[in-house]
Amino acid sequence: MELSSRIRWYCACQYIMLTPALIWLIAGSLLCLMELFFPTALVAFMMGVSALLVALVALVIPYPNIQLILWLISSTLLIIFTRRFLTPKRKVPTLQDGEEGETLTSIQPGKAGRVMFEGISWRAVCADDQIAINPHESVYIVNRKGNTLFVLPTNILKKDHT
Repeated sequence: MELSSRIRWYCACQYIMLTPALIWLIAGSLLCLMELFFPTALVAFMMGVSALLVALVALVIPYPNIQLILWLISSTLLIIFTRRFLTPKRKVPTLQDGEEGETLTSIQPGKAGRVMFEGISWRAVCADDQIAINPHESVYIVNRKGNTLFVLPTNILKKDHT
């Protein structure tokens, strides 16, 4: 870089004053743009929004310590607000009456086996401790506790109704 270009660069930078408000404005803009390229569940965006708010406050309050504290508090509150009110509520899956599955392995009395239910292999236990269930037998799911299904063979339940 030759001397004349250095002098021109120095003269151009001399007219740009980096005030605290401008620094907060640049930081807020960068954080908001960063959310577009690196999704962080709105964390970077909310930090950027709070930096933009602090840029406005920096025009009135010239103290960097107060600006930083204000940015930390507003970022934290905005992140908590978005997490609490903008995240969708998770629906807890429930078993419907008469849900059926098919055993993949035998289920011996008091022991666990495997059942295919909704295309997924589940750990399963017979709801009646006295009954053994053969592989590839149709079963009703009567309960679920964690990742374990409690099942009864459909042929036993049909015999009870006849």
